[in-house]
Amino acid sequence: MKPRHKRAALIIGALAAIGIAAYFVLNAFQSNLVFFFTPTQVSSGEAPKNRNFRVGGMVKTGSVQRNNLTVSFVVTDTLKDVPVTYTGILPDLFREGKGVVAQGQLKDGGKFVATEVLAKHDENYMPPEAQHAMDQAALEKAAKSLK
Repeated sequence: MKPRHKRAALIIGALAAIGIAAYFVLNAFQSNLVFFFTPTQVSSGEAPKNRNFRVGGMVKTGSVQRNNLTVSFVVTDTLKDVPVTYTGILPDLFREGKGVVAQGQLKDGGKFVATEVLAKHDENYMPPEAQHAMDQAALEKAAKSLK
């Protein structure tokens, strides 16, 4: 084989290896990507079914029901509500009327089954996405009341 052919084969092999490595990196990134949706977006059908995502807002007052380790509650952005079921130990800071982000999947019937629940870590903190959703919901509610 001529040196030119050896060089071409080496370059083609290196490009193939880079392509395969890029495929595996992008595939791993795609499977670990988790998007955030508000209860309004979930109710309007924007959230994917049977795929992990996060939903955030406030825990609706009076909605928490406990049955051993299974907890059912409602996440709201003051416009729409999403029922959530979680089996496990909740964070100590989980309370009604406080900010929460739940990660899991939307099942048939519109029920969100959480695999992880995140609560605020101090008195003034709310995840930026959840705070933005709450602000948008308040603006829409105000606009509807003016009509």
